[in-house]
Amino acid sequence: MIDVILYEPEIPQNTGNIIRLCANTGARLHLIEPLGFVWDDARVKRAGLDYHEFAEVRRHANYATCLAHLGQPRVFAFSSKAETRFDTPHYAAGDALLFGPETRGLPAEVLAGLPEAHKLHLPMRPGQRSLNLSNAVAVAVFEVWRQIDYA
Repeated sequence: MIDVILYEPEIPQNTGNIIRLCANTGARLHLIEPLGFVWDDARVKRAGLDYHEFAEVRRHANYATCLAHLGQPRVFAFSSKAETRFDTPHYAAGDALLFGPETRGLPAEVLAGLPEAHKLHLPMRPGQRSLNLSNAVAVAVFEVWRQIDYA
């Protein structure tokens, strides 16, 4: 099982798309509050279509509570500023993938708590800033899922 953690997500459509991704891959989704939208926002539901019932989604008051709930998993954080490419680690079931808010990324204090080898980036063409959050999560989830043989 893969856990996806969205740290203070801001855009409901992205979260809805990620719910759909999690439903289709078996990943569990964890949302760190505060959310940048109302949870019952129609845009979340519309983007997730009818997949909400097939995805395990939990909300957590903060990052520490989320990690405690997950049993202190191995966390891989995604940042456009990281040096290690996302396909370098050898992932395992039970790992958690952490993504920051769309407009500002993960806070420095969260990144500081992780080993350098667990701070990952997705390659992009020079001069580009970032990918859409739901696209980045999809790329990462499918790499982890591939490595654990789609278990």
